[in-house]
Amino acid sequence: MQEPLASGEALLDTRIAARAKVTADQVRDVFATYGWPLVFTPARPRALRLVRLRMAGVRAGKIAPGAFDTTLSFTTGLTALVASNFRGKTSVLELITWCLRGTPRELQSGVRGWLNHLDLDITVAGQPLGFRLDIDDGVISSATVLTAPVASALCDTRVPDPAQQVTVLLQATSEQSYAELVANLMLDRLDLSQMVNTLNETSTQTHGWPAYFAALYLGSASTKILLGDQKMSGLPGRLLQVFLDLPAAAALTRVKTAHDVRRNEAQARRAEREREAAQRSEERTRIEAELEAARARLAELTAAAGHHGSLTDLAREAARLAGQVADARVVNDDAQRAEQSARIDRQRAAKRLADVRESKIARALFQGLDPDACPRCDQAITTDRRYREHDSHACAVCDRPVATDDAEAAEVIAEAEDRLAAAVEAERQVRAHAESTRDRLSTLTAALTAADELLRNAQAATELPEVVQAQQRVWRLEGALEVLPDLPSPGGDDAANEAVTLRVLDAAVKVLEADNKNAAVALFADLEREVADLSRRFGMLSLENVRIDRAARLQVTQDGGGKDWFSDCNPGARLRLRIALVIALLRVGAAHGVSTHPGLVMIDSPKAEEVQDLDATVLFRELAAIAGEQGIQVVITTRDYDLVHTVLDAKHTIEAIENEPLW
Repeated sequence: MQEPLASGEALLDTRIAARAKVTADQVRDVFATYGWPLVFTPARPRALRLVRLRMAGVRAGKIAPGAFDTTLSFTTGLTALVASNFRGKTSVLELITWCLRGTPRELQSGVRGWLNHLDLDITVAGQPLGFRLDIDDGVISSATVLTAPVASALCDTRVPDPAQQVTVLLQATSEQSYAELVANLMLDRLDLSQMVNTLNETSTQTHGWPAYFAALYLGSASTKILLGDQKMSGLPGRLLQVFLDLPAAAALTRVKTAHDVRRNEAQARRAEREREAAQRSEERTRIEAELEAARARLAELTAAAGHHGSLTDLAREAARLAGQVADARVVNDDAQRAEQSARIDRQRAAKRLADVRESKIARALFQGLDPDACPRCDQAITTDRRYREHDSHACAVCDRPVATDDAEAAEVIAEAEDRLAAAVEAERQVRAHAESTRDRLSTLTAALTAADELLRNAQAATELPEVVQAQQRVWRLEGALEVLPDLPSPGGDDAANEAVTLRVLDAAVKVLEADNKNAAVALFADLEREVADLSRRFGMLSLENVRIDRAARLQVTQDGGGKDWFSDCNPGARLRLRIALVIALLRVGAAHGVSTHPGLVMIDSPKAEEVQDLDATVLFRELAAIAGEQGIQVVITTRDYDLVHTVLDAKHTIEAIENEPLW
């Protein structure tokens, strides 16, 4: 069995981490974010075989009109559907397609309208499945998929049967739901994954079961696609890699798609930021230019109206001066009170000096308190008490006699003189400060008066309509400039995490691509050899060799060295090469022990594709032999009764009477 990711002994996350220069934990986190496994196991066997097709309904038209109920049985090997033209051969393939694919490919609406019931029994990897479609007016009204332990248990039933262990796998009530459910069922049973590719750089497109089915129901030889029916998104190559079970072929597609989408999104975000930055810069430049012009116009209008400068500046200056005047008035009031207090202190000191010069009692009490009220009861000391103290030497507070020892009279008088001198000096200093505050208040008041006058004049000027409009425009532009945001700079944890994710995805693409490429070397060499051998057996006798790459581009070399790409070959050669490729996939898969193509091939009218009678006989005979050898199932349509009778036995032939319908 092929190792799914053989590359030394290192685990996938370790190899990706080493290449991306991150930790293995970061690799696991990225894969977990997308729900991807880090271990890829080989695909399970995916053999698909037809067992029985039943069609029941009412045919309209001139050919065999009326009710019908026809059952066709299929076996391994080459089975030919033989009938005259337009007698239902292709319809059989389309009805099989309707059941298996979920939708028919080119089934005529008239044929759909004949059907009431459509049953198909198959085996998928050995498991029997029964498709039961009820059809009204050409549209599915209900559909059921049954399963049972053996295919024979499904033959005569359209409903679950516990006795035969027939159970329901899925049920649908519309064509859309049936197509979706069958697609998911077949992908699961055949161990296939949806193929994802980048769409429009920043989104994805998913290709599911219908894309795979196109490798079973081979298209017309006129098509120039080697495998499948769509060339877009590299689908032929991706189908080829899946059917060769190359290591993580589907995972590589998912990782590459995720990487491309994420990278493109990052580039788009960066381009958008740059565009917005340029746009924002251009807008800022424009607003600044308009603002400069608007201010100039406002200045011009206000100057013409008789004032200069900004009304806002004038108001701001007036408000500033008003604040200074208020502060200066407070300071001046404090200075005037201080001046008055100093004057009173000086007058009191002068009076006490006069008293101590004239009165012994004054000298005796000079060092004592000189209260205005009794310190105990707060009663004011009356003038009479003070006169009595002066005249009778009785204390003005307690009315007791005061001793008048006049030994220190000279010293008391000297101290009183010093106190008076100090009071005079203090009064001079306070008076000077008070005069300074008065001058400052007067100056500021005059400045405020002038500023108020300017502001009134300016306000009168701004009431002119043109000035008002100009001022409003300036304000609008200033507001627009103020609210114009700066772009946030890219960075932070989000940017760092995004950079790590991109590095991991890029490294994963390279690691998986290398694994895929290394595993493809031997497989593709064998595949090329098998395709060349089979094509020669199918009648391309001049074929020398073929070359196929992982993108499913095939080039043939004829005897003599002539080279042609698959798309340049004639239709008959393209048909042979396409059939040879499918069978070669099965042969290579068997030789290498890998699961590959499901082994069911449906071909519509190969003789219509420029295949001469002799060549057709060779093609049919070899195809029958190879199908028998490989145990695969090929269903082919033809109108050549003689050819079929020559090559195939009755067991491998489903035929109608000439000019009669096949079903």
